[in-house]
Amino acid sequence: MKYLIVILLGVQMAQPQDIEGFWKTVDEDGIAKSIVKVYETETGKIEGKVYRILKNSERDRRCTECKGEMKNKPIEGLVIMEGLAPDGDEYNDGEITDPENGKTYDCKIWLDEDNPDILHVRGYVSFFYRTQDWKRVEEGEL
Repeated sequence: MKYLIVILLGVQMAQPQDIEGFWKTVDEDGIAKSIVKVYETETGKIEGKVYRILKNSERDRRCTECKGEMKNKPIEGLVIMEGLAPDGDEYNDGEITDPENGKTYDCKIWLDEDNPDILHVRGYVSFFYRTQDWKRVEEGEL
């Protein structure tokens, strides 16, 4: 029995680091834009909510280009990523909304295999895609 517990603990420790937490979004130009909180919902899906916009002068911005329920909502606090389900080392079948232009894309995310403090976030339509690398932020840095 002791060996079984040790083996199970070893397997648990060998699993990849959790994607849940706070992530600094970085655009294609290398500019940090916001902090997104990634978390699991009650239904087991993964979502991401804008926790903080980094530029003070933009913190009151609203999603004026968004559609439906998101239209004119404050970007801080807005759920921009939803519906992601685990698929091996990735989370797929979700959607992500770009609050800059209000467009929604299919989405998948995964941790960098060499650095678990980097989260690859891919938005795509058909075979056209764009991937951003978000950087993990510890709660003490918020």
